[in-house]
Amino acid sequence: MTGYAISSYGTFLNMVALNLFVYETTGRALAMGLFMAVRLASGFAAGLTAGGLLARFTAKSVMLWTNIAQASVMLLLVLAPDGLRTAALVAVSVVVGSCGTLFMVSLRSSIPEMVGEDRRSWANSLSITGRSLAMVAGFASAGVVVSLVGYTAAFVVDTATFAVCAVTVALLTVPGGGKRRDGGGSRGRAPDEAAAAGPGAAGAPARRRGPAALAALAAAPGLALMVALRGVDALGSSSHNAALPVYSSELDTARPAVFVSAFWCLWALGNIVVQQLIQRYARRTGRSVGALGFGWGTCLMSAAFVLAFAGFPMVATAAVALVAGAADGLTEVSYTSHLQTLPAGLRAHAFGLSATVENLGFGAGMILVAAALDHYTPLTVVGWSHGAAIVFAAVFLIRVAGLRTSSPGPTST
Repeated sequence: MTGYAISSYGTFLNMVALNLFVYETTGRALAMGLFMAVRLASGFAAGLTAGGLLARFTAKSVMLWTNIAQASVMLLLVLAPDGLRTAALVAVSVVVGSCGTLFMVSLRSSIPEMVGEDRRSWANSLSITGRSLAMVAGFASAGVVVSLVGYTAAFVVDTATFAVCAVTVALLTVPGGGKRRDGGGSRGRAPDEAAAAGPGAAGAPARRRGPAALAALAAAPGLALMVALRGVDALGSSSHNAALPVYSSELDTARPAVFVSAFWCLWALGNIVVQQLIQRYARRTGRSVGALGFGWGTCLMSAAFVLAFAGFPMVATAAVALVAGAADGLTEVSYTSHLQTLPAGLRAHAFGLSATVENLGFGAGMILVAAALDHYTPLTVVGWSHGAAIVFAAVFLIRVAGLRTSSPGPTST
């Protein structure tokens, strides 16, 4: 997780540095949008192939080689002559987009084998805490690194972070090599998780008649709705990511970066705090937060992001940012932990499909939101986008409640 946090720092650093470099290299704002589109499309395609790839190769080898590939392509960008910079940038967007998705699918789907079923929530919280800290550090230092030492130094730093992560993966011990050929891995789920997964989810083998990712969702009807909600949530996330710079510029034309930086720092703080609470809850009860935590967390998170654009005093907005971060952390852990209750043979396919849906939701959202912000206020755009997520989350919660009521045995919260 330390290696993952270090590589995440490099990723967030380069989210700023690469966009600025693309604009400086091409001289066109459209090029930045195309660069992001290629990156998201590569992640979308990688999500579709992740399950099949992990059925043939170990999770450890996939995580290792995706980090090596990303380090190599960043080094290629550093060494590329001026005439090949554009081609190198296209290679970076493809490799970073696809390999980033493959790494996350491999990591999340193999966590139960690494730490055991009873420590899934703890490991997921640790992962998210490290990423949140890396996000704050990456965004905060990007301007300083680029201004003081230039783009080349930023790219070298990113190359080094991927190399560090590759070394930590090489040292990692994954029981069985991280290869999932059995149908186990569903033991120890909480009753509410079993209900949300639906009848037949526990121990259900992959269906040979259709795509394995769809077989995972067919074996768990509640999970299909959960993945769909994740896609709608990604669309909502695109709205506040696009609207924050616009709203910040309206608040302070001279210093538009101040509000954005402060908001994300407070968001990360709320995220980190809730991870500590989730870890303590998991240690004390031996249970994960479950599917209900995902549904309620999505409602709270979406409502908080809408309120962030309502024009409240800064103190109130700071509290809203903390709540948004905490709710976001809750949804991330509960969603990841819930998918990890799937049988091992289906888990990687479900995570791959989930990554595809999330990339589709975020990518489509960025296009729609960017167009809408030319005609409507940030509050209106974010309100409609996250409002859709709240409505969908309410449907999901009703579905989970119905499954739990119809399932025999004790219930849990």
